[in-house]
Amino acid sequence: MKTLLDQSIQQSLELLPKLAALAPTLERLGQAIFACWEKPGKLLMAGNGGSMADAMHFAEELSVRFRRNRKALAAMALSDVAVITCAGNDFGYETIFERQVEALGNPGDMLFVFTTSGNSVNILRAIDLAKSRGLVTVALLGKDGGLAHGRCDFELLIPSDQTARIQEGHKLLFHTLCEWIDSRLKV
Repeated sequence: MKTLLDQSIQQSLELLPKLAALAPTLERLGQAIFACWEKPGKLLMAGNGGSMADAMHFAEELSVRFRRNRKALAAMALSDVAVITCAGNDFGYETIFERQVEALGNPGDMLFVFTTSGNSVNILRAIDLAKSRGLVTVALLGKDGGLAHGRCDFELLIPSDQTARIQEGHKLLFHTLCEWIDSRLKV
């Protein structure tokens, strides 16, 4: 009988070959990110709970550094607690990212959303507003993609029903993207 640890590791190992199939999408996404920065545009990132932690992690890897010192890159998580609680209180929790996209998003910028279910109303509303304002939209999804599936310009789906495996897959993908970006930048 396998232990829980054995099962978790086995699930992660079974997921890895499926992620390799996303490499062409990651490369196209990397090129779109560079096109955004050349405008110059910025990357906005959103998620709820652990997915917000991943959004913040990805943003800091780009805006500060990943593997080596290089120029700072325009990326930020929509994680300001004062803004989130104000929007939630005044307009409802479903607006917390939409309001920030309205305030900060410009045509040609990119909105990255991290969602394990794809069904969070605040994420869906942010996607819809971003698209209507001319932002490129990117979804890191799990399970079957939920209601977010098919809504974004780029979608990276982790085919798992387990939140931990989905978030591990998201982290592997955005770290791979950071490595790809770093490799193409001069110090």
